[in-house]
Formats: sequence, structure tokens, C-alpha cells
Amino acid sequence: MHGSPHIVSDVMTRTVATVVRGAAFKDIVRTMQERKVSALPVLDAADRVVGIVSEADLLPKEEFRDSDPDRHTQLRRLSDLAKAGSVTAGELMTSPALTVGSGATLAQAARAMARAKVKRLPVVDHAGRLEGVVSRADLLKVFLRDDEEIAEEVRREVVAYLFPGPASDVRVEVQDGVVRLGGRVRDTSLVPVAARLVRAVEGVVDVRFGLDAPVRTA
Repeated sequence: MHGSPHIVSDVMTRTVATVVRGAAFKDIVRTMQERKVSALPVLDAADRVVGIVSEADLLPKEEFRDSDPDRHTQLRRLSDLAKAGSVTAGELMTSPALTVGSGATLAQAARAMARAKVKRLPVVDHAGRLEGVVSRADLLKVFLRDDEEIAEEVRREVVAYLFPGPASDVRVEVQDGVVRLGGRVRDTSLVPVAARLVRAVEGVVDVRFGLDAPVRTA
């Protein structure tokens, strides 16, 4: 599937704001404000991602600043109370960090974000070193592909494979990412297979069919 981004490294942002374990509370807040982000990867001396510090990790300090929580709250929110008394990224961070490999597919990254209910993931190499960050918005870039580019890929990777012939009767039209296959095919049992393969093409929004069996003549 030539020409389309397949893996996380194709769409990720490579310039990433980070902090080290010893970063002070105010420095973390300042970095978030300056870089307009809600979370920061925490790196060790070898640039490996050891955790994530987010706005949610910082808020307990304000929440419990002038309160004396009762025993029930203390037992129920031990982690938040500990963070309320923390002053460095190493103490505040959530660890281990949820990351994704730079070679992961976009679908794998999307599933990881959905399961963890997060908006972005640090991208790491095989040794856990930070390479970038991938966001939900990055994963949606595939839907900006040109319609004709998608159509050409469908013709090459799907139609030529399932319905070969010097002059295939299958027409491919794409409008706003919606693929329509029309024409006549010898084996209509292949239509569900074609549907799966077309939907696997990056940038496809939906698939519609107008494929019929050949007209039999006496």
C-alpha cells in the first residue's frame, strides 16, 4: 500500500516537551503552560521514558492545600494525598508510563489510546528511549489522503488481486473518502473479502458496493 502512512513514526510529533525526575513542581507547571500541553514524559539520564506527569497528578496539591481530609478520604485517596505532598516529577509521575513503539501500526496506537482513555502516547524505540509523541489528531491525518490516491491504491491492492484481468469490469470511485465499487464480477462471494480489504486501506471512510454477477446469455 504505497504512499500511505503505515506506522506511528510516519505521523508522530518529534519535538516533545519533557522533564527529568528531579524537575521541581513549579518548573513542571511552567513547562506545561509554555508548551500548551497537559502532560509531560519524564526521562531518565539515558532519555528513557520512566513515567508521565500530568495535570491530574498536579491538581491534588491545590485540592488539599487548605483542607484536612477525614479518615475515609485518607484511605480512599492515599495516592492523591501522597501527590499533594510531592514536589518533584519523580514523586508526582504515573509510572510505568504507557508508551507505544515507533514501529507500531496506527491501529495499534489507536487501540492503546482507547483502552487507556488517553489523548496521546509517548513514542519510544526498542530501548525505551523517547522518539516523539503521537496524539489522536495525528492518527486522524490518514483521513486527509487525496481521493484519487485512495482509489489508485484500491485498484492496485484490492481489485487487481481479487478480480484480475486485462480489463477488469470493476470500477473504483472515491468521494470524500467513501469508496464505491461498481460493475460485474464472476464470483460475488468475494465481495465481503473486498469489503474487508478496502476498509483496511488507510483513509477510507466507508465502502459501498454495486457489484453484480455477469449477465448469462443463452
